[in-house]
Formats: sequence, structure tokens, C-alpha cells
Amino acid sequence: MTAKFRKLILQIIAGTVGIWLAQELIAGVVFTGSIKTLVLVGLILGLINFFIKPILNLITLPLRVISFGLFSLVINMGIVWIVDVFSPELIIPGLYPLFWTAIIIWVFSLIASRI
Repeated sequence: MTAKFRKLILQIIAGTVGIWLAQELIAGVVFTGSIKTLVLVGLILGLINFFIKPILNLITLPLRVISFGLFSLVINMGIVWIVDVFSPELIIPGLYPLFWTAIIIWVFSLIASRI
């Protein structure tokens, strides 16, 4: 298995586990779908993190440098919000739950990238 394919699989797993853990730990975050739907949402999140996030990181490099990397959190929140908007099964009701959901998914993605 190539390194890129392994990274993609780990991003998908991190997205799936992150969404599941967020709905378990964060008040207000609700996932109403089945396990298959959760894996599909994790797949979409993993694909966005694998393909689109590096482009966003490159475009926003000056903002990330100025903010000492904190703008990466805004990017992560935006990605989770996009998945929330396009997935009717996932309900994240506000900025506070969105922030913590993005943090959980970021931690799992970080752990997955270190494996």
C-alpha cells in the first residue's frame, strides 16, 4: 500500500471516528444516520481533508503565519461546517459545538498522520 493511499484511508477513519466521538461527547452535536451513513460522512470529510485542505493551507499560508497557526482552526471549522451543511444526518447547532467538533477531528487526524 502506498503512503498516499494509507494517508487517505487514515483521514477517512479519523473523520468517521471524530464525528462519532463528537456526537458522543459534545452537547448539541447529533448524528441521526446509520453506521453506513456515518462512514459515508467520514469518507466525505476524509476526502476533503486529503484533497482540498492542502490547497486551502497553501492559499492561507500568510494568514496562518501571522496568526501563529491559529487560522488552521478556522479552516478546520469551515471544513466541518461544509460537511454539516451537506449532510442532513449531522446536526451541529452552533459555533461552540462546531469548534469542539473541529478540535476532536483535528486531534484524530493528527494522530492518524503520525501513525
